[in-house]
Amino acid sequence: MGDPQAEFTHVPVLYQEVLAALQPRDGGRYVDGTLGLGGHAAGILTASAPGGQLLGLDVDAQALARAAQRLAAFAGRAHLRHSSYAELPQRLSELGWDDVDGILLDLGSSSLQFDNAERGFSFQQQGPLDMRFNPQAALTAADVVNDWSEAELADVLFHYGEERQARKLARAIVRARPLHTTTQLAELIAAALGGKRSGVHPATRSFQALRIAVNGELQTIEHSLPQALTALRVGGRLAVISFHSLEDRLVKQFMRQESRDCICPAGQPSCTCGHQASLKEISRKPVRPSDAEVTSNPRARSARLRVAEKL
Repeated sequence: MGDPQAEFTHVPVLYQEVLAALQPRDGGRYVDGTLGLGGHAAGILTASAPGGQLLGLDVDAQALARAAQRLAAFAGRAHLRHSSYAELPQRLSELGWDDVDGILLDLGSSSLQFDNAERGFSFQQQGPLDMRFNPQAALTAADVVNDWSEAELADVLFHYGEERQARKLARAIVRARPLHTTTQLAELIAAALGGKRSGVHPATRSFQALRIAVNGELQTIEHSLPQALTALRVGGRLAVISFHSLEDRLVKQFMRQESRDCICPAGQPSCTCGHQASLKEISRKPVRPSDAEVTSNPRARSARLRVAEKL
């Protein structure tokens, strides 16, 4: 499992950029909706000392337990819950919080999940076809791979993995059923699609697609962004880190739409929507990790941070 103390010193993706975006202050209330190992949360609590408070959410009980160890020094200020950020309104209500000063969502899988072969996220290590963020959830990657129809598989691979040869790959998977391990599936994909593409393993897109399908990631993002906006006080900030274009597109579209007064179709002679801007984009372009960060943590290379402030 690795050295727990090493995890506590690990700096999460875009750490300084997140703190600069959220501007934590003494007495503020903050939400880390994807707690992971608690790195960002520790930074927010440190910067908001002595009176700042943080609600930390994660569907992964293992990650939550590790984060609790890391955040033990902030007892009384860190409120950790085994919950999805899609349940933010309920968790805020339990604390009696009407609104918050900042919300962070660090989307996608964590290092803890990826590095544990038994969780089934990595095609580079042999493990079961699992991929659940919440191990208590019903649907696994094995269910999708072995039980879904060829057409459903092709749709998942095409829409969630942007895999151009989705139909060919779905056909190969159905013919090879049943598949039980990550390496079995990765080898099948490599054989069906050929070698590496520009240095990227041919299974990369398919594993992304399966993970998104298993965890309902895009639906959760779409459901949760309006909730996050509602939870922010005026002047509060929403910071979202995404790792692939599908996530980033949803975040970009939401922030862009909510930063406009009118969202009527282009060419309509007069406004009939009555929509009023509720957000201000802090930057039209996402913040990317520095070359130094990518060198020290190659997984950060695709990270994009978008930030908006509530009007």
